[in-house]
Amino acid sequence: MSCLEVLAAGPLSTIQDLGRPGLAGIGVGRSGAADVGAFRLANRLVGNDEAAAAIEVTLGGLAVRATRDLTAAVTGAPCPTTVDGRVVAVNSVLRIRAGAELRLGVPGCGLRSYLAVRGGIAVPPVLGSRATDVLAGLGPEPLTPGALLPVGPAPARFPLVDLAPVAMCAAAVIVLRVEPGPRHDWFADDALATLVSRPYEVTPDSNRIGMRLDGPALERSRTEELPSEGMVAGAVQVPPSARPTLFLADHPVTGGYPVIAVVTATDVDKAAQARPGQRIRFRLKNGFQARSA
Repeated sequence: MSCLEVLAAGPLSTIQDLGRPGLAGIGVGRSGAADVGAFRLANRLVGNDEAAAAIEVTLGGLAVRATRDLTAAVTGAPCPTTVDGRVVAVNSVLRIRAGAELRLGVPGCGLRSYLAVRGGIAVPPVLGSRATDVLAGLGPEPLTPGALLPVGPAPARFPLVDLAPVAMCAAAVIVLRVEPGPRHDWFADDALATLVSRPYEVTPDSNRIGMRLDGPALERSRTEELPSEGMVAGAVQVPPSARPTLFLADHPVTGGYPVIAVVTATDVDKAAQARPGQRIRFRLKNGFQARSA
C-alpha cells in the first residue's frame, strides 16, 4: 500500500490538511497547513479535493522515493526540485515513475513548501484530520527517514492545468494588514501607531505555533491580569516583554495576554512564509486609524 518512502525530512516536514475546525470547545485547535493558499493550490494541480492531506516542508530538505507511479505537485516557497536529478518546475504537474526520487532543496525565499500527490497522503486521521499539531501533539509524528506513507485512491477528476502562474515571493519586507484587536485599549494611546509605524524582525524563536517578533516595544496602559480568552490565527499578542507574538496555525486555543491587533485572514498565509531574520511591517486595514501620542 505504501507509495512514498521518506529518504530525508529536512528541518521539519509534517503531514497537513485543512485541520480540525470546530473543536476549540474541547481545547483542540484547528492546526492544518500554515499557508492555506499554497496547500490548496498543490491539491488542485493534481486533481485532489482541496482538503486532501499533503506534506508541509520547512526550509526544504525533503527527499522521497515513489514505490509506484505517482502524480505530484510542489507549491509554496519556491525550492529547487528534482526528480532523479532532473530539475522540474514548481507549481506544475509532475509525473514520478516507480522507483524515482523526488528531492526539494532549500527555497531561495519563503519558508514552507507543499508536496501533494494525487490521491492524498492516507495516514489514519485523528479527530477527523490528518494534520500534525506540534503544540497539542495530535496527528502523525513529523516525518523521519524510513517512514512509509500510504497514498489514497486517485480521484475521478483529472488535473486541468499543467502549470499555475504564481506571483514571486514577497519582497525583503512582508507587509501584513491588521485590524485593531479586542484588547487594543489595554495599551498606551500610541501603541497601535507604533505597531504600524516601524518594521519588526522575525526571531529564530518562531515555529508553526507563532512568530516572536523583535522591534519597538508596545507599552500597556493597564497592568491587571487578563483572564484567558479565545485566540485565532493572526492574533498579535503582547506578553510582558512588550514585543509582539503573531500566532500561526498551531496557536493555543486560549491565551492570557492582550491582543493588540489581528492580521487579516487573507494575509496569514503571507505571515506563514516569513523566515527568521526577515522583516515584516503591519499596516492598518482600510477604514481603521491609529492614534498618535
